[in-house]
Amino acid sequence: MARPGLDPELRAFLAGLPLMSGLDPQTLAELRKLPSTPVDSIVHGHAADHREITTPVPLSIFTPVRTGDTPVPCVYWVHGGGMVMGDRFSQIDIPMDWLDLFGAVVVSVEYRLAPEATGTTPVEDCYRGLLWVAEHAAELGVDPGRVIVAGVSAGGGLAAGLTLMARDRGGPSIAAQVLICPMLDHRNVTASSRQYSGGPGVWTREMNEFGWRSLIGRGEVSGYMSPAIADDLSGLPATYVDAGTAEVFRDEDVAFAGRIWAAGGQAELHIWAGGCHGFDALCPEARISVAARRTRNDWLARVLRASSGAVR
Repeated sequence: MARPGLDPELRAFLAGLPLMSGLDPQTLAELRKLPSTPVDSIVHGHAADHREITTPVPLSIFTPVRTGDTPVPCVYWVHGGGMVMGDRFSQIDIPMDWLDLFGAVVVSVEYRLAPEATGTTPVEDCYRGLLWVAEHAAELGVDPGRVIVAGVSAGGGLAAGLTLMARDRGGPSIAAQVLICPMLDHRNVTASSRQYSGGPGVWTREMNEFGWRSLIGRGEVSGYMSPAIADDLSGLPATYVDAGTAEVFRDEDVAFAGRIWAAGGQAELHIWAGGCHGFDALCPEARISVAARRTRNDWLARVLRASSGAVR
């Protein structure tokens, strides 16, 4: 199938990467051996303290160095990795920007990965971590009315499932959700899914099928796992969705935003021309990435301002 072209800067960047067409258990095992992002490099350049907490799930907490006792926003971060790889330090430079811009506490959750963990286990892990944050908001110096759930790729899908779960279970309160190129639909049948099949890429249809098979196992699929099939998208917090035109998840992300609007909710949708999957995490210095991050940050500033009347 014909496909939208890549942004020139991204095309040049991807030309130097060892892209893959698919995933299998052996390749996954090798990818999981790659080192995690060192914590020192995460904190470097930020006025932040770091600590590790083992609650029902491991959490990494990055707290801005500040004066005063005024509660601050919290970003609850869910990492990407196709449901099968990555850790709580993956793509964390994105929410660390919000620590700098808004004085937000960043809490990143370590959920169990497929295929070892299947079904709703990953999203339940995320929910347990969010409950801990809500219960310890005062200790963290967090305003419980300004908790933002955010994630990228698989983490975006889990963030969406987590927000649905919190709505259905009566809390914790979530002020907004930021879904960055989220992995939302296990059916893998959209036009964009078919367009990015049969060749190497950042995340292909075949890789997506592997990720979903690993998560589903032999069980049933719920809307908490695959939010695109959730029956009801009403009553959700303010939602930000973005993706690129040149990626597998483009059409399912557009459809998800459309269903929020149809249910009477508020969603802001940005589809970046020439963007590949996860482009602003992969190549943050590209002009398209700078524009995407700036637009996302501006939206979050508006949401936080509306919820508190003041943003740092």
